[in-house]
Amino acid sequence: MLARQTLRLSTRARLFSSTAARPAAAEVKRLGVIGAGQMGLGIALVAAQRANVPVTLVDASQASLDKGIAFAEKLLAKDVAKQRITQEQADAARALFTPTTTLDSLADVDFVIEAVPEIPSLKFDIFSKLAEICPKHAILATNTSSISITRIAASTTGGRPTDTSNSSRVVSTHFMNPVPIQKGVEIIAGLQTSAATLETAVAFCQRLGKVASVSADSPGFLANRILMPYINEAVICLETGVGDRDSIDAIMKNGTNVPMGPLQLADFIGLDTCLSIMKVLHEETGDSKYRPSVLLRNMVDAGWLGKKSGKGFYDY
Repeated sequence: MLARQTLRLSTRARLFSSTAARPAAAEVKRLGVIGAGQMGLGIALVAAQRANVPVTLVDASQASLDKGIAFAEKLLAKDVAKQRITQEQADAARALFTPTTTLDSLADVDFVIEAVPEIPSLKFDIFSKLAEICPKHAILATNTSSISITRIAASTTGGRPTDTSNSSRVVSTHFMNPVPIQKGVEIIAGLQTSAATLETAVAFCQRLGKVASVSADSPGFLANRILMPYINEAVICLETGVGDRDSIDAIMKNGTNVPMGPLQLADFIGLDTCLSIMKVLHEETGDSKYRPSVLLRNMVDAGWLGKKSGKGFYDY
């Protein structure tokens, strides 16, 4: 009975359930971002533009760094052309970027956000290194959309799980894509995450102009726990002939006022990403309602991954 009552507590309620006052958020003077892809670059750009925070942008590939910086400059130039910002503001934001290929460059950050591909072993390795490199006050955040925060936090303990000096500062800041446009961000606390870490993560995301939603460390968290079964069911409707592609997307766009239908949205997310998240939901919950659509599996096997491959439910 006690276990059930505990599960009903929200993450924030669990962390702030004691009589102690809610901890104050720590100040973030310098941000580190790992991964110069679309998500990492978007996070870095928003931090520089909206919060005036210096950003150390890390990627193992110099080519990826160059491509990411060029894309940031393109977005800034577009904002200048549309008179959203001045050229001086664009130059000031660009000057806040420090691109580098070494994790050791994160030795002076107050907050670091990892935004690399959804490969558990890769994330575990990165966080193990961050625990040694970053200052002991620094928050270690991940942008994961599906991997357990508790597992990621455990990778920082050096085999000493009862020592929570590092794991207590691990949290997820799961930004929505594209980061400069979407306001939503999920804040997910692992079992080890401290109340101070959670409060700092929420406050920093709000400083970036985001609307934070706090989630428990449960498969799929909030966004994908709701979104991916919706997309998967749309694929099943197509697969079983309940409706054709255009009818499925049209009824959701015109019936629920969403900007794009579920099949078009899946193409933009990437069908391989959708499949990966559905597999996580299915495997970790054991619930058959999360079984990935056969058609979704087949399309990924065919290499029809959506917009990024040129073909998905639509042709690009």
